[in-house]
Formats: sequence, C-alpha cells, structure tokens
Amino acid sequence: MEISKAEIASAAAASQHADDKHPELMGSEILVRALQLENVKHIWGYPGGAVLYIYDAFYKQDTIQHVLVRHEQAAVHAADGYARATGEVGVALVTSGPGVTNAVTGIATAYMDSIPMVIITGQVPTHAIGLDAFQECDTVGITRPIVKHNFLVKDVRDLADTLKKAFHIARTGRPGPVVVDIPKDVSFKKCAFHYPETVEMRSYNPVRKGHSGQIRKALQLLLAAKRPYIYTGGGVLLSNASEELRTLVNMLGYPCTNTLMGLGAFPASDPKFLGMLGMHGTVEANNAMQHCDVLLAVGARFDDRVIGNPKHFAQNERKIIHIDIDPSSISKRVKVDVPIVGDVKDVLTELIAMIRESGLKPDANALGGWWDTIAGWRKRDCMKYSLGSGDVIKPQYVVETLWNMTKDADTYITSDVGQHQMWAAQYYKFDEPRRWINSGGLGTMGVGIPYAMGVKLARPDSEVFCVTGEGSVQMCIQELSTCLQYNTPIKIVALNNRYLGMVRQWQQVEYAGRYSSSYMDALPDFVKLAEAYGHVGMLIERPEDVEPALREARRLKDRTVFMDFRTDPTENVFPMVQAGKGITEMLLGSEDL
Repeated sequence: MEISKAEIASAAAASQHADDKHPELMGSEILVRALQLENVKHIWGYPGGAVLYIYDAFYKQDTIQHVLVRHEQAAVHAADGYARATGEVGVALVTSGPGVTNAVTGIATAYMDSIPMVIITGQVPTHAIGLDAFQECDTVGITRPIVKHNFLVKDVRDLADTLKKAFHIARTGRPGPVVVDIPKDVSFKKCAFHYPETVEMRSYNPVRKGHSGQIRKALQLLLAAKRPYIYTGGGVLLSNASEELRTLVNMLGYPCTNTLMGLGAFPASDPKFLGMLGMHGTVEANNAMQHCDVLLAVGARFDDRVIGNPKHFAQNERKIIHIDIDPSSISKRVKVDVPIVGDVKDVLTELIAMIRESGLKPDANALGGWWDTIAGWRKRDCMKYSLGSGDVIKPQYVVETLWNMTKDADTYITSDVGQHQMWAAQYYKFDEPRRWINSGGLGTMGVGIPYAMGVKLARPDSEVFCVTGEGSVQMCIQELSTCLQYNTPIKIVALNNRYLGMVRQWQQVEYAGRYSSSYMDALPDFVKLAEAYGHVGMLIERPEDVEPALREARRLKDRTVFMDFRTDPTENVFPMVQAGKGITEMLLGSEDL
C-alpha cells in the first residue's frame, strides 16, 4: 500500500493548484512515494527531530520496511551490505547533526568500494541553516569528499526531481553513494507531486560502450601474448559481468586472478584461477602479475595493496590493457597502453564477439610454457599452514571447515577488517559473485554484523555467516539487538585471538615485537553477551569442537548464533608483502621474519 488514498484525497482537496494527475503532497510524502517508485523495499535508519515528518510518512505506508538500527553507522553499513549482495541501490535515513556525522564512516566505506546508495539526511529548517541551530552541521560540506554527489534541497518543488537524479547517479557509471539533505520545513511543505520517468543531466553522461578501435587493439595484444594474465577487480561484480568474464577466460584458456573486492567473479575452484593477488595474495598470482607480457585489467585500479611498490612493478616491461567505467582510474597509478573506457559488461561482450569473429587462437605452445612456469610457482603451496600440536585452534582451519560445510549451500560470507578478513578471503573459495561482502578500500572495522543484517534481509532463505574478530565485532555489536527485533538470524564466527591481530602482526614484523595497545585486556564474555541480546552463544576452545559447533549453529536456522572461537594468538597471515616492497618480495612464513 502506498500513501493512503484518503491522505492523497485530503491533500488534493486542500490545494487549489493540485489536479487529479499531480496531487499535492507534503515533502515527506513525496520522499516516500519516490522511494516506492524506485522499488525500494527496505530502508535502514534512526529517527530524530529533523526527520520526524518523514518517519510519520513511513508510518502511513506498508510497502517499504524500515529497520531501526542502534547506531547510524550501522544503518549505512546495513544498506551497503544489502546493495553489495543484490546490486540494487541501498537506502539509509538519518537525522541532522550527529545523525549525519555518525553516518560518515558508512558513507566513506561505500564510496571507496563504489557501492550504489542513497542516504537521506535530515537538516534544520532552511531559515536556520548557518545559524548554529540545535543539531545543525554542514552535511554537504562534510560529505563532499566521500560521495559521488550530494544535494541540499531548499525547495519542496525540487524534491522529486532531486530524488530521481540521486538514484540515477548512484546506480549508473561508476556507482557510489549520493546524499540528499532535506531541511525539516521542506519535509512538511506541500507541492504538486510529479515523479519524472526519466532524467537527463547535461553534466553527467557516463560512457557505457567502449571504443571499438581500442577493443580491437586489445584483441590483437591478447592473442599475440606469450605470457598473458587477466587481472580483475570489483568492477566486474558491480557491472554484473561475471558470466562474460568466465566466457572470456574459458575461451582463451588464460590464467586469471581476482582482487580482494573481486573474489567470486571467477570461480576459485577453477584451475585457471591463481588465487587472490596482492599484499596477502598467492605466490603464483603475484609472480604472474609481475612476469606476464600482456596484462588485461578489468574493473580494477592497481591500488597499493595489489601492486605494492609501483617502481618495482614497472621494472618488468609488459603491455597493459585497462577496462574501466571511470576514466580517472585509468593510468592513475600505472601507465597503461590500451585504455578502454566503458561498462565492463558491455566491453567484455564486444571483445568476446570480436574474438569469435576473428577465428584467431592464442599461441598454444607459448601458453603451455607459461602454464608450466605457473605450475612451478604453485608447487610452493603458499597457503599450506601447520595445525601445530593440535591443542589450539588455527583460524585458517575454522574458515576451511566452514567452506567445506557450506560450499554447496546458498551461502553469503561477510567479514570485518583484520587478519580474520584475510583468512576468510584466502581459505573460503568463492565460486559465485556477490557472495563475499567486505570493506576493501576504506578497511572499516565494525561492518561485519550490519553487512550480515543487510544481506539476510535481502536473502532470507540463504545462510549468512559473519567472520569477525573480537576487536572488530565490538564496534557495532549493539546491532545484535536489531538482529533480534527484525528476525535476521545470522551466524557470527568470531576468530578470537585476544589481540588486534593485524596490528599485532605488523608490530611483530616492523616494530621488533613492541605490542603497543594491540592486546585486548578486558574482553566481555561473548557467550553471556549474546544470550543477553536474546541469541545463542557458544565458546569453542578445542580444534575437535570446531566442526560440531558449526554444524549446531547451522542447525539453529532461526536463531542468531555467536561462536567465540579461541584461536592461536601467535598466528600470522601469510603470504605477506611489507609496505614499500614489490609484490614478488613476499614473506611466506614465520621463518622469513
């Protein structure tokens, strides 16, 4: 049900200027109608004085479910997780002042990973803007560096058009968060409602179709390559181009890697997949990146965690083809030879068609030799780890056990940020896109539970696991209350090593073992805490109890379960590339420290 007919009739009767086609509505009602027309089903938020008219309008409809979080940061993270899992625009609603500033971390997280979102923020009345009114802040100014675009709506007559633009900007081109700041008086003033069917913005026309001449150049380079490599990032997932990528890789028979944000774009179980590359990537993935002669980069940005030291990367000559929707990302850190600006899905579709049309095949002998070289690197088995004496739980073992149990199930994995995130990325083999939900660019601790809530609401019949640490999980642990209220039964896998693990690891490697403020000295009893929130808590301290605990948690389908796995506090993430080093200068184990 939309805003009720009685409400619309009453508003229309009150206006001499309204007509049957364009009823007069309050700004808050216009917002709700616009969200309905954008097919929004869920919104995450927290009420406050500046948005009470908007909350009143939500009360009068029942097509959009509002989820009351316990902190505005979690509202944006949950909407973000929903967007990552579905590809749809995530929507969050916060009040003015501290509501906005609490949301900033979530907005920046989405911005760094190019996630389509619309964040509605309340603002003090227009006449009070700039007068230091109660709960006022410069929302547009504060969020300008961390949004794709933002709007301050000062006239209710501009609200519908602005919302249409916001959704269009968020989901097209390189996606990203858009903030719409609505002063309180705009939410209660009235005007005739008309929501445009289309939107045209003279200053915003992202290119979708790649230049055919550039694609043909790419084709020639790819088919002439002796040591080809396909390097893919989150842009493949954002463009929903996983099928096209798989077709291309299988057609050519070339090795492929994914970044942290691109995991699942190509199946991890496929022998042509060399594993994740970068700071904690595999030996074979990093060596192939360094020693290939033709590199096809698809929806990836050569960031510091992927190529390490740019000067080291540039030591080896190679031809680079770079496909990206955002022209500013091309040649930003690494000079490329064939830039192709366009939507990944469209460009790959055209490239595949050209390959088929040409009838040309790669150099089979050269490719065979390249695969032999890669096989030699693979023999290092860099992901092998020791179970030790068997009296302490190894974190890698927990993740591997989880993967073995759920690999054939409909499963989503969210994570927080730290060692546990890297172990999840390394040891959970993602075969499908949009199943790995984590913060890459900003590296935001605390996202795991809100992400899982957002995913579970989007995919209620799927299993959703949050892999976290005892440090990260406490940053948004209050959302366990939201999980109970809205019946989003997630499973929390806490790899509890009593340290801020990644900080401790760097302190061991770079700071001679001076563990400054990285030990967690007063942890809560997570079992009791979970139970206090109305959930199930489990303490797992022995390796032989890992699998039974996971099985029991999966059996409790309708309950949120917090599993506190006490893991080895000395375990480090390997391989590891230190800051300032090249990607082939890897530490492979404790013997390298």
